[in-house]
Amino acid sequence: MTHHRIFTRLLSGTFTLILSLAGSLLLAQEAEQTISAAQPSELPAGLQTVSFFSPAVSRQMKFDIVLPPDYSESDARYPVLYLLHGYMQNYTVWGRNLGAAFYARSFSDLIVVMPDAGNSWYINYASSEGNQRNNWEDHIVRDVIGHVDSNFRTLASREGRSIAGLSMGGYGAVMLGLRHPELFISVASTSGALAHARNRATAIAEGQPAPVARSIGDSPELARADAFISQIIDIPGFSSQDERNPRGTDFETVEQAEAYDPFHIIYDVPKSRLPHIYLDSGVDDGLITATHEFMQILLLNDVPFAYMQSQGRHNSEYWRRSIGHLMSVQYEVMQRALGNRP
Repeated sequence: MTHHRIFTRLLSGTFTLILSLAGSLLLAQEAEQTISAAQPSELPAGLQTVSFFSPAVSRQMKFDIVLPPDYSESDARYPVLYLLHGYMQNYTVWGRNLGAAFYARSFSDLIVVMPDAGNSWYINYASSEGNQRNNWEDHIVRDVIGHVDSNFRTLASREGRSIAGLSMGGYGAVMLGLRHPELFISVASTSGALAHARNRATAIAEGQPAPVARSIGDSPELARADAFISQIIDIPGFSSQDERNPRGTDFETVEQAEAYDPFHIIYDVPKSRLPHIYLDSGVDDGLITATHEFMQILLLNDVPFAYMQSQGRHNSEYWRRSIGHLMSVQYEVMQRALGNRP
């Protein structure tokens, strides 16, 4: 049996994470890390890994990127879709395990970028400790996007840029898209933890302590899996789960949490500037309730959106099925915004 199959079986049985956010009924989340152990020659076609320095977090970081098949032979510029990973996942999961690289190449004229943000929830932390910089929102919207636009032939405009994610990344995509509508024409969430900041605001208002990241050191199985994953991530000082948990406080006040709450900030964006919104969830996913609640806001305020639900739980099997449809929707939104459709 290959290392990849052993690893996948280990994780499918052990990487079920209970995210205990104080006072929250958020979820019982399977944060699966089914990451390929393949050598670079075995990576999906068109996929490469880029290492760069991110001032926002003062770290050398990485992202995976999939370029169109004829990228090196053409001088064309391409729209870009950014895919955000979930909690306890990393930049490799979308392209190497969840089918994003396959679908990206099938479009022939789309760049797909899969950045890394650790277990940060894609926010700028209210305070950091241990000489860390934890401006993870800025890492995505300034440093990653800036590096991609500067080093690849992108259509560096709102019309040519979309963002999506799963679970924590679904929250991140919707939240970042609403906080920066000038950057993204479309946002998408699959199995999104959309109530994260809302739950944190409630906890702060009730005087509950900030959540403490759970160490996996007490579980030998998880520790072995983490050591294996760390070799694949290979970011100095940011490869193990303990390293990937930001040191500091996410939100110190209710106002800070609400500033990152999609249920709150959607009212701050004029309807004419709202990005296209796509949501999906498995019917057996505990997070579907938050998605339904967010949909009610959209319905009551006559905000256009697309929604799909199908059989499935909060796991990689569902995400492999959802990604093709999600990417197709966002690709079409960009093509219409760019004037490439009748």
